[in-house]
Amino acid sequence: MFQGGTSVTSTMTDIRQDWRGRPAAQRPSWPDLVRLGWVQADLADRLPLVSGLEQLTLLDRLGEVCRGERFLLQGGDCAEIFGASEASKRGLLRLLLQMNVVMMFGGGLPVTRVGRIAGQYGKPRSDVTETRGSVTLPSFRGVNVNGPEFTVEARTPDPERLLQAYNDSLATLNLIRTLTVGGFASLRQLHRWNAAFVQDSPAGQRYEQMAREIDRALAFMAACGTNPDKDARLIEAAFYVGHEGLVLDAEAPFLRRDSDTGQVHDLSAHFHWIGERTRQLDGAHVAFYAQTTGPIGLKVGPTMTEHELLALCEVLNPDNIEGRLTLIVRMGADKILQVLPALVRAVARAGRKVVWVSDPMHGNGEKVQGIKTRRFERIILEVRQFFAVCGAEGAWPGGVHVEMTPENVTECLGGGDPILPDHLGRRYETLCDPRLNASQALELAFLVAELLQASRLR
Repeated sequence: MFQGGTSVTSTMTDIRQDWRGRPAAQRPSWPDLVRLGWVQADLADRLPLVSGLEQLTLLDRLGEVCRGERFLLQGGDCAEIFGASEASKRGLLRLLLQMNVVMMFGGGLPVTRVGRIAGQYGKPRSDVTETRGSVTLPSFRGVNVNGPEFTVEARTPDPERLLQAYNDSLATLNLIRTLTVGGFASLRQLHRWNAAFVQDSPAGQRYEQMAREIDRALAFMAACGTNPDKDARLIEAAFYVGHEGLVLDAEAPFLRRDSDTGQVHDLSAHFHWIGERTRQLDGAHVAFYAQTTGPIGLKVGPTMTEHELLALCEVLNPDNIEGRLTLIVRMGADKILQVLPALVRAVARAGRKVVWVSDPMHGNGEKVQGIKTRRFERIILEVRQFFAVCGAEGAWPGGVHVEMTPENVTECLGGGDPILPDHLGRRYETLCDPRLNASQALELAFLVAELLQASRLR
């Protein structure tokens, strides 16, 4: 049960706390619950990281996705680190903007961007402990809980890390907001967004060709008397951040009630999702997010049944609000065709309004030469199958959710500029799961654009 470490402050006294009495999967074993309570009290007195109004704006955008009028792009790191460089954060924003333009230009629809950034620190683990040789220690659960180093000191959960997570998230959000309104997102920057190592790849060359076509379109607009450099829609970009609502001890201090609307929001990010390991109907995570107003996601894996999914839809979105609930499908290329069609049909029969999104990463992991990796061809195959199932069942394929990095890593096999098994050790830098590099992510964006265009024509 979710007991200990609770701190009811002035921001939480009028908010339901019944979720605390429920089983909380994946909760860290904090050694000092008193200290945890003090940290939570400190966080509860701090300014929220996002606003309820921003969440409601995203809710509206996701409502458009639900109606087939828009597409959702979610992407970013598997597990963030503290103190990441400004260059790496700018790089992720740049890559998401590139993918966004590719999908909009090729697919003919507006795209909403949600980065796995400014809060994606915690990671669920299959095993509570990790053993190396004769030594057994707690598993690494993300830098907001403990450290990746295999020592007793690093692996002991430390609530002080929650304060560091807040400070790091705040700095990242400030950078993102500065960049997205300061000209970095302008379509005049199209060519500068293409990273040097990507430019010679097949995806990079295709992107440059597309960028030249957009340049000509902007020149045409200017010739017609419209100044692209003065149009905010072409020089700014709405950008949202999201993370898995995994560590409820970190989320609880940001559960705030809006004094004007009376609505309850988790203001640690614009978007949160409940993972495959924490989606128990009677669990703390479902109860926690059931009382919130903002948009939330739910991971849907291959073991999900029709009954479970419909029950979760009812609990998490009882008013059936468009954009409130995003179902993030993560089944694997070998299972999606057997499982997903029945789930889509069940949701449609029940009249549930949801956003369907493909996560082609988490069901396609394997080990090659003892190294955890994913094959790009399997990722591409699952995306194709997701679009095919949605098309056959009359559902809108509303988005993709991918783990990726702007760096030239060698973590996922394949791609147009292929990573081979012997390349895996060259730049394998992830703290947890393998990520697409920028070239592979851009290649995926072009595929999605083609599938989007075909879906619109149907």
